[in-house]
Amino acid sequence: MTNLWDLAHTLRTQHRYIDLTHAFHAGQPRFHLLPDEERKTLFTVEEHGFAITQYSFVGQWGTHIDPPVHFVAGARTLDDISVDQMILPLVVLDFSREASENADFTPSISDIEQWETAYTRIPEGAFVALRTDWSHRWPNPDAMANKDADGIAHYPGWNTEIVEWLIEQRNITAIGHETTDTDQGIVVSGGALPTELLLLEKDRWQIELLANLDQVPATGALIVATWPKPQHGTGFPARAFAVLP
Repeated sequence: MTNLWDLAHTLRTQHRYIDLTHAFHAGQPRFHLLPDEERKTLFTVEEHGFAITQYSFVGQWGTHIDPPVHFVAGARTLDDISVDQMILPLVVLDFSREASENADFTPSISDIEQWETAYTRIPEGAFVALRTDWSHRWPNPDAMANKDADGIAHYPGWNTEIVEWLIEQRNITAIGHETTDTDQGIVVSGGALPTELLLLEKDRWQIELLANLDQVPATGALIVATWPKPQHGTGFPARAFAVLP
């Protein structure tokens, strides 16, 4: 029988941790239809002996989780996602070079199969993160959106074919990415979000606007992803971090 206290000591002393979360604030990059956050100081230490700030922001704010109900009526909400899904094998698909050469990059099944040949088969139940190094553009909204003269956004993303393959062939639990959306910017600019819809219809969840994926190895790490538990919640800022081997 595993002694969990010994395991906790091992995790604290023999492993590294990488924060995958941006600190959120007003004026940060966000989905173009969302309002900015507002903060109001209700109490201060100087005047009242304690500090309390009132925060007003949408659920999909900063590094955040999208549960299935975000797009699918009657689907799982935040409080329906069990805590055993909050610690998962973390797979990091590094396509940062491709994204630097082509802002509209999206991976193919062949790309993933080549990745598996180089590393290992994606394990069942994994959290699969798409590394594009787009998070290096944070917190500049214009750099993140990367719009051309016609107002069309250009940033990398997933596509329906690859996400369906990851679900059907590898039975993943969730995905994550560094951009504001699941789909490529050119797709979102066209008024569609087909990949995000597919993912959530398949009862999976995702974390958007991840940070520091360039500090995480392709295989062998764990992700710990947590969030508050609003009843019937449709999305909320998340705190995610990687535990490195």
